[in-house]
Amino acid sequence: MAPMKTGPTVKAGAQQARRPQNVLRGKSGAGGGAGKKRRPALKFVVDCTHPVEDNIMDVANFEKYLQERIKHNGKPALVSHHHGGTSASHSCPLSLERHKTRLTLHAEVPFSKRYLKYLTKKYLKRNNLRDWLRVVASGKDSYELRYFQINSQEDDDEEGDE
Repeated sequence: MAPMKTGPTVKAGAQQARRPQNVLRGKSGAGGGAGKKRRPALKFVVDCTHPVEDNIMDVANFEKYLQERIKHNGKPALVSHHHGGTSASHSCPLSLERHKTRLTLHAEVPFSKRYLKYLTKKYLKRNNLRDWLRVVASGKDSYELRYFQINSQEDDDEEGDE
């Protein structure tokens, strides 16, 4: 029974010697700051080609709407606007960029693609476009505005006649 009493005291001493190593591995240590820098910048694209070509939507108006409405941590985010320059993106974690009929959102902070879809649908509803347009994911980091297909109503009518 005597060896059992000395066993835990030896282990406790060994654990105390190891504690400084564990502290360095934590998120609050020196490695935590480097982890934030390694996070890749997020990039989301909203392609508004179809409605803009038909002159039912203005991309500049949509861009302004997003700049006013995007929130980060529950507060309105300061979204910068730049045309290919990188200086504005360093001062602000979120930035919008417009290329003809496409809007690109660059985020250096965690940002949800789903939140961008929510804001896009809200914009369409506000401008009475929600009945004609829908927001479709065209890729891993992109959305596209497409028209609803009316062919489904014609198919339903044919099935009812049979």
